[in-house]
Amino acid sequence: MTSTIKLPRRFRFTLSQSLTIIGLVITLGCIAIALFAPTLQDIGWLQDPTEGLANPVDEAPGADYWFGTTRQGYDVFSRTLFGTQAALKVVVLATTISLILGVPLGLVSGYLGGKIDKVLIFFMDTIYTLPGLLLSVTLAFVVGQGVLNAALALSIAYIPQYYRIVRNHTTSVKTELFIEAAQAMGAPTSRILSRYLFFNVIQSVPVLFTLNAADAILILGGLGFLGLGLPPEVPEWGHDLRLALDALPTGVWWSATFPGLAMTTMVTGLSLVGEGLGDMLNSGIRK
Repeated sequence: MTSTIKLPRRFRFTLSQSLTIIGLVITLGCIAIALFAPTLQDIGWLQDPTEGLANPVDEAPGADYWFGTTRQGYDVFSRTLFGTQAALKVVVLATTISLILGVPLGLVSGYLGGKIDKVLIFFMDTIYTLPGLLLSVTLAFVVGQGVLNAALALSIAYIPQYYRIVRNHTTSVKTELFIEAAQAMGAPTSRILSRYLFFNVIQSVPVLFTLNAADAILILGGLGFLGLGLPPEVPEWGHDLRLALDALPTGVWWSATFPGLAMTTMVTGLSLVGEGLGDMLNSGIRK
């Protein structure tokens, strides 16, 4: 006779919570890989991702090269792990820049209204109507390659999203009684924006931040595939996929498979975290 152990109800996770935990584990794992990849290289556990002359060409995955080698002689395992570092650098920088610019503009526009609001709405809507990838490709072509340049090219497409969500919340919150009380007591505009409005309209921003980060990884991969992302000497998944195209017809599948899987995994993890945060926020509002 067998018996089953049932967890108390408070320890049971819903499907959404379980997926959020999975996404959080994936995201934290990617961050850990990005942080410790240089250390692993220093102690000899990872090869130099830019070293190709010392390795055989198109070597299949095995004991010596876990993910195989590329036609250029690069170790795919090393470049895949270091690609995590490059992706996080650009994506975090891009989403942070767009957040720093979009949130204050949304606060000012929603609170002050008038001509400033109309001008900003027109400008942001113009940017928002352009496809994100097309806009990023155009800007990357203008500013050139590099971590900061790629981050700037990506961030422009996300500023209107932060602006719109913060502005809409600000226009509804500014009519609340506590805002009117602060105005009646003579509180300056800067104090009302920073102390009373900011923390009441910022709740949805973390959700947008994670979802934008997931989208930015895909766009960065597209820029790298087109040769407009990071410099060629920097390990980056999109660039590696571009290099793998010539080898695919000859049966060399590993040089494209593992960078593609790494990109897909990180995007999935960030998307799950973003969706989970959104569900938590919505359930909190319903309560």
